Amino acid sequence: MTPPEAEVRALVRDILTRLEKQSGSGDAAATPTAPAAATGAPGRGGRRLVTAGDLAGLAPGSSLDLSANAIITPLALDLARERRIALRTTSAAPAQPTGPAPRAVAIGADHGGYALKEQLKPYLLELGYEPVDVGAHSKESVDYPDFAFSVASLVAQGRCAAGIVIDGAGIGSCMVANKVPGVRASMCYDVSSAGNAREHNHANVLTLGAGLVGASLARQIVKTWLETPWGGDRHARRVEKITAIERRFSK
Repeated sequence: MTPPEAEVRALVRDILTRLEKQSGSGDAAATPTAPAAATGAPGRGGRRLVTAGDLAGLAPGSSLDLSANAIITPLALDLARERRIALRTTSAAPAQPTGPAPRAVAIGADHGGYALKEQLKPYLLELGYEPVDVGAHSKESVDYPDFAFSVASLVAQGRCAAGIVIDGAGIGSCMVANKVPGVRASMCYDVSSAGNAREHNHANVLTLGAGLVGASLARQIVKTWLETPWGGDRHARRVEKITAIERRFSK
């Protein structure tokens, strides 16, 4: 029997609330803000993290101005949709002439992938990307769907250019991420599969199995996956068919 939509929404919201509390975003204790501007906690690289707490004091149908580089948590996005709160992006300050801005890559892991996540974050910086860490933040046992969903949501929202999720085998996180509309997650285990996923399938989320690949191979996979260009051409027609199937079952 299919559970009522309200029960499903309540379950998802409970998962997101627990995830945001664990990652320190502070939804539960956040102070409501005025409609004029978002005051989410500063994130890495000067980004602003907007949580459900930032929307708590806003009336239904109102609006909230966000900085151009703001990151909206999945729980905040769900609340905004439910209360019809318009999230408006304002223009960012002119960039200083210090070279191109790092590209944001969401990265998350469960307890099994925590150590590899911590090793990959500085490597992403070396490659010129900005890691946006959604947790976990320790080796304490957690559930991989929470972190796969958080990474996939940031990619689907366009807040991050790509995402990386790490668990024991990479399979479960791939399944979760591919449930999020707009996400094409690929579980890669070598350089060849990494290149294929990007060139042929236009993948935007990479999942890794920490129990299957070591740190050295993981770095090679990540570099290849991020730097392989989308092939387009005949592959575009096939990826569009993937999107068409997704649209069909999202109605």
